[in-house]
Amino acid sequence: MQSLVTQRCLTVRTEETRALGACLGRQARAGDIVACRGALGAGKTTFVQGFAQGLEVGEDDYVRSPTFALVHAYHGRTPLYHFDFYRLSSCAEVQDIGFEEYLEAGGVVMIEWADKFPEILPPIRLEVSLRIVDTDRRWLQWMAYDASYGRYFLHAD
Repeated sequence: MQSLVTQRCLTVRTEETRALGACLGRQARAGDIVACRGALGAGKTTFVQGFAQGLEVGEDDYVRSPTFALVHAYHGRTPLYHFDFYRLSSCAEVQDIGFEEYLEAGGVVMIEWADKFPEILPPIRLEVSLRIVDTDRRWLQWMAYDASYGRYFLHAD
């Protein structure tokens, strides 16, 4: 599927990756799907931490990678369901952890390692790709697959 809109940003520190996540998170609405992809250490969890700030997830609710738990739920102005597909080996395992139910739960669903199982991703989504440039710098690119996600582009600094 071809994206409708694409935007890129170079961040030069972890704090900037988190801040970009917060900026985009402020635009999030219940029902949004955000698929994150990138190599190990690219900053996916850092980006999700910022996105959670933008969703007003409480500071006492530390956002961490759900690598072993597979999914974490956080409460902000809308619920955030944070998945990590890294340890999963099949679409059946994704279904076994209740992925479909979370898609219908009325929150924002964010998926780290979403590129492992592209066939189960809803076609209407925001996709965020993180690429390591060097120790500190990251290229982030976000793509919308539906016009309803256009708000993520109007407010990105």
